[in-house]
Amino acid sequence: MASRFARIALGHVTREYPNKLDHVLEGPADLQSPRALHPVFYGSFDWHSCVHSYWLLATLYRLYPKMPETADIRALFKSALTKKNIAGECAYLKRPSAGLFERPYGWAWLLMLQAELLRRDDGEGLGWSSALRPLSAMFVARFQSYLPKATYPNRSGTHGNSAFALALALEYARTAKDEPLAHILAASARRWFGKDSGCQTWEPSGEDFLSPALMEAECMRRALSARAFQIWLKRFLPRLDSGEPATLFSPARVSDRVDGRIVHLDGLNLSRAWCWRTMAQMVADDDPLRVVAERAAQRHFAAAAGTITGHYMGEHWLASFALLALRPDPD
Repeated sequence: MASRFARIALGHVTREYPNKLDHVLEGPADLQSPRALHPVFYGSFDWHSCVHSYWLLATLYRLYPKMPETADIRALFKSALTKKNIAGECAYLKRPSAGLFERPYGWAWLLMLQAELLRRDDGEGLGWSSALRPLSAMFVARFQSYLPKATYPNRSGTHGNSAFALALALEYARTAKDEPLAHILAASARRWFGKDSGCQTWEPSGEDFLSPALMEAECMRRALSARAFQIWLKRFLPRLDSGEPATLFSPARVSDRVDGRIVHLDGLNLSRAWCWRTMAQMVADDDPLRVVAERAAQRHFAAAAGTITGHYMGEHWLASFALLALRPDPD
């Protein structure tokens, strides 16, 4: 499966078109190709999907160093993650109109990529993480500037979801031992979600690839101590061990995988599988919720595992979400 996922990502990280740009035109000179605007992350249909496809490749490269695709991954990273190319990505962020570029979803995924590179303490990992550092530092600064003024979280099931961004950024902050960033991320999570109770699970919506309820739980799992999380979870979703609310336990049905928005629901099943799996690991062995959560994780993953390839609208991103659901938990 690791080889399969790697081949999928290698097939599109340098595929420039079709491409959906997050780009504000300040003048005629800004009418440029994706590769001219983004020297590294120009493939995979959009910037954030390219970033998390690099994360997928970096993760598989570390976990399965003997798989056949490692030579291709190494060659890609060697050619793409250079100081010159990263300087081009940084230059784009410095444009006056790029202040909101990829906030917060792409910000968090870029930091996840850097976290994965930092887990390698060999020369390759150090070289790649060093090259990426100016770009990751810009997104760290953006989180630190944005979070204090973000009065309310975004509870959608798509790219704006605040809990997803905080969860991924917390993983980076702890891997990088960035205590100031970890503090502001965890404090924001507690400020936004700490008093939530009796969650009303009006999901899924038609384009969700994240569960607002389960993603909030995953975020708080990372922001609280184990004991505090268990207390919070019983208040937030008090009937989970009896299979309620039922909508969280039922995989979403995907009616059209050629439709780029409807196919989001495959991602919802995979991201739910991830959240259920990590939740199961946080409760005691004899807690009824453990078995309930493990079964829900298996059911959701099975619903989407066979749909990762087939059409580019899903193929350019779903493997990353499958890997989230499967990888060893770094925490």
